[in-house]
Amino acid sequence: MWGISVQNEAKAVQVWESCVYTAKEEREFVRDWLGPALERARLSHVRLFVWDHNKERLLERARAVLDDPEAARFVAGVAFHWYAGDHFESLDLVRARYPGVTLLATEGCLEGGVRLGDWSSGERYAHHIIGDLTHGAAGWIDWNIALVEHGGPNHVGNYCDAPVIVDSRTGKATFQSSYYYIGHFSRFIRPGARRIGCTRYTDRLETCAFRNTDGTAVVVVLNRTDDAVPFTLRLVQLAPSSGAEIADFESPPHSIQTLVFPF
Repeated sequence: MWGISVQNEAKAVQVWESCVYTAKEEREFVRDWLGPALERARLSHVRLFVWDHNKERLLERARAVLDDPEAARFVAGVAFHWYAGDHFESLDLVRARYPGVTLLATEGCLEGGVRLGDWSSGERYAHHIIGDLTHGAAGWIDWNIALVEHGGPNHVGNYCDAPVIVDSRTGKATFQSSYYYIGHFSRFIRPGARRIGCTRYTDRLETCAFRNTDGTAVVVVLNRTDDAVPFTLRLVQLAPSSGAEIADFESPPHSIQTLVFPF
């Protein structure tokens, strides 16, 4: 086990298991109880994340804990979910105020049951992954990766969709658009990669760019529109003597593509 959070969705009272923490209560629990308990058990290497809920309150909840030096020394990062909307700017605010703290997307799920073949599911995943990574997230965790044909099992009927749907009667696995969209990131942006600067000429395309430790650059391009969008990829090195490398591409309607090249 490499990491834990204090409480899943600390502001939500649900019909399933939940426990509400105010910001003050979470700070005091980390500072006076959980952090010291991890130290005594020689588990300080287990990374502790606070909040673990939606992004619109990310700064205020991070500030409540991290502005207390005694609490902050136990905290590795701030975790967040996608259910309240994009709020990508919240990540910028936390990263600017606490540059050494890890930002981690720990839950994104499509509620309301299984929608086999729904292409918009993959597009939603990619939109959030690009937005979160571009604004400082260090990683992105799906929930759940596999469910059965009705979107369970779930003991309170909170059925959801997932990248992999398994027919419990036949054992057949169906790989959804979200599975393949996630792969455009996870297969090519490798552990230890660093985000590199990336700008775009139109909001019809969504992009992010990384440099892997093996010297390859990875650019992911998402097109959620009904139109094909031509674009020119222009790579500029920071060295003063370096010129720009240019290549022309086209992004098909409702598509995602990953470009990998030496950098």
